[in-house]
Order: sequence, then C-alpha cells, then structure tokens
Amino acid sequence: MPQSPDADVVRTPLDLGPMDSLEEGEVMRVDAEDSGYEADIAVVHAEDGGFYALDDECSHESVSLSDGFVEDCTLECPMHASAFCLRTGTPETPPAMTPVRTHLVTIEGGHIMLHPGTPRPEAAEG
Repeated sequence: MPQSPDADVVRTPLDLGPMDSLEEGEVMRVDAEDSGYEADIAVVHAEDGGFYALDDECSHESVSLSDGFVEDCTLECPMHASAFCLRTGTPETPPAMTPVRTHLVTIEGGHIMLHPGTPRPEAAEG
C-alpha cells in the first residue's frame, strides 16, 4: 500500500514525552493539528514493549483506532473488531481489508519521538 502522497516530506519529529508516560497496552491520540500530518495518529505502547504508530482511522469505517484495544502487536478497532498489525498496518481480521498507514516511532534520550508521515521500515517494504 502506498504509505502517503507526501511520504517523502521530511518533518521534524514530535516529542511525545518520556517512555513511561505511555503505559504498556495504552494508546495515545496525536491530533493532526499538533503533528502537522494530514490525519490524527494513534501511538501505541504494545505488549511486546515496542512503540508503534498508525493512522487513527479504521480503513473499514471512520472510527478512531485510538479508542480500540491493544492485544499482542495489534490494535483492534472498537466498532467491528478488525485488528491491525502495528508493524505493517495490515488488517489481520475482517471486516477491514485495506491497510492503514504506519508512522515511525523512535526512542531518543528516553523520550517517545513520533515521525509523522515517515512509514515504519516493515510497512514501507510491504
């Protein structure tokens, strides 16, 4: 899936705060106006200990994924239970069929850094 029409645009990473500000299994919504990206972004501290980010809108219905549930390395939509892989954005369960965009998250100096519009390497390759 193409990640974004402006995937080559370099943006300044957004500091979301210290790693311990987002508990394992929690999701944080980053509003588009705060990130400078075209859509809201769901940032997840997954059960594998990693930090991931996806576009915040389910590709099946216009529902906020940040209101969903984290299980292993997926984020489940709260409406129809489509589970999206946090590494690739690919839906692992129906009814969603279309992947959602991923965004790179790095840890710098103990802080969660969101790179809006920069896809995770796994998603960019897939």
